[in-house]
Amino acid sequence: MTTKPPAEAKIAGAPISWGVCEVPGWGYQLGPDQVLAEMREVGLTATEFGPDGFLPTQPDAMTRVLDHHGLQAIGGFTPLLLQGYDASGADVLVLSAVTGAEGYDSRPVLDDDEWMVLLTNLDRLAELARQRGVRAVLHPHVGTMIETGEEVRQVLDGSWISLCLDTGHLLIGGTDPAELAGQAPERIAHVHFKDVDGRLARRVQDGRLTYTQGVRDGMYRPLGSGDVDVPAIVGSLATRGYDGWYVLEQDTILTEEPRGEGPVADVWASAEYLRSVLRGAR
Repeated sequence: MTTKPPAEAKIAGAPISWGVCEVPGWGYQLGPDQVLAEMREVGLTATEFGPDGFLPTQPDAMTRVLDHHGLQAIGGFTPLLLQGYDASGADVLVLSAVTGAEGYDSRPVLDDDEWMVLLTNLDRLAELARQRGVRAVLHPHVGTMIETGEEVRQVLDGSWISLCLDTGHLLIGGTDPAELAGQAPERIAHVHFKDVDGRLARRVQDGRLTYTQGVRDGMYRPLGSGDVDVPAIVGSLATRGYDGWYVLEQDTILTEEPRGEGPVADVWASAEYLRSVLRGAR
């Protein structure tokens, strides 16, 4: 019989907290050896895959790299063959309805027929993943087809796919992540935790800044230093018996190779804050 790990053991990292991102021209990209080693220094036990090419694409090679750093994979945002999920033990496929354009600074709007196709396909993907032992979750994301509060509600009402609660993208898109966690905790199967500077987020919402400019200016903050109600979210999910992962994902843009501690300092701060909140929610 396996023992369920404590909530604190289910804190994972995301390479984008180190500035590693799939968007062309995003910024200076740190190498996987440094990023994965620093994840373990922080005490994280798992990582999302990161962008294509960050980890080896061959399942066996990916597993060797992760084993070397004492990490497991939990899935991620990057499209990969589901066989790779099987080999690495990853069990979460994070889907986002991207527009087909590069980056997240603009997007079209769907009509009713296109919405029907999207919702139908989300459920089809979720079922295909389920048949392979993988849980698909939808990630509402700035600059994708599902960004605003109304669009999130359409997904909840029109499909059965689970959600990735990304606290930053939801808040910027007009959804209070704490309210969503309280209203629909049963639909949340994965969490991307980031804190947000509300002043900068409002400038992105009203078009004074692009999303990329907001990230570069420090819109995302270590947990506990912004406007996201982390304790309320953890409390709602704990009451529901949430046993999924909490992924620390503070989107970061590096303009050059870091001097000193670099991005890991913010990850340390977020991890320590989240651990204290999880202990209080027991």
